[in-house]
Amino acid sequence: MNVTKAKAAATAVGAIAIDIDDERYPALLRAIYDPPALLYVRGDPAPLLEAQLAVVGSRRASAAALRLAQVLSGQLVKTGLHICSGLAVGVDSAAHIGALESGGKSVAVMATGIDAVYPRRHQMLAGQLEQAGCLVTEFPPGTPPLRQNFPKRNRIISGLSLGTLVIEAALPSGSLITAGAAMEQGREVFALPWSILHDGGRGCLKLIRDGAKMVQDANDILEELGPVYALQQASYVALSLGKRHATPSRSWLLTLVGFEAVAVDELVKRSARPVGQVLAELSALELAGQVVRTAGGFIRC
Repeated sequence: MNVTKAKAAATAVGAIAIDIDDERYPALLRAIYDPPALLYVRGDPAPLLEAQLAVVGSRRASAAALRLAQVLSGQLVKTGLHICSGLAVGVDSAAHIGALESGGKSVAVMATGIDAVYPRRHQMLAGQLEQAGCLVTEFPPGTPPLRQNFPKRNRIISGLSLGTLVIEAALPSGSLITAGAAMEQGREVFALPWSILHDGGRGCLKLIRDGAKMVQDANDILEELGPVYALQQASYVALSLGKRHATPSRSWLLTLVGFEAVAVDELVKRSARPVGQVLAELSALELAGQVVRTAGGFIRC
């Protein structure tokens, strides 16, 4: 479907279509290796450009996991972060609700068309998210909930976010797919430390064993995201003020980007800095109009 037809289809169901070259398209998502060419959005698209944390977990969540998802999400939105999740039963919905009840914003990434809320029991929640955040999908209107689309949806959840928090996950699980996508994208991964006797938490223990940061409270997340979060927030302030130059904190990266395309992994090697920090600074420079993303990497404007 071409962009013109996509925008017409979106309008017909009360949504908008944002293509990858649109200034409203989130830079962090554009930076992943396989960004969707088009996003369908209902609600306010502004949160897509702002700092988000993905919160995911089991559909068959324990009572403790549901409570933790709600509490942690509520605490995190009070720091300015938005909560991104998948509108599913269980941890996803608890995370969305926790964000909304604490007066924050939340983004729901759908594995269906923008006009097909799934599961249907979340129609009311979807309406609330549309008022205090947004619904977003890469699938055109009318797309039903197909099994193969959920892993595709998961890469967008992690791609929109500075990091992914896994509340509870069994082995195997869709939440681990999201966490794996986050790792591939160079984003932070966080997990709660469940007992080895809790089968529903074994996925989290595996993530911690493999390098995810163990989370005991919201501060553990904020401490890890702090520098990256600050860089992203600063970039949006600069953009809103109409500034077209890099700030001193980003000048080191600009000197490493030339007028020939350079890949992210090469910039990581040259800078000897964490990939997450490089991605965040690239996003900031892109928003400030200092670099542009091409098929071969990033080039200086």
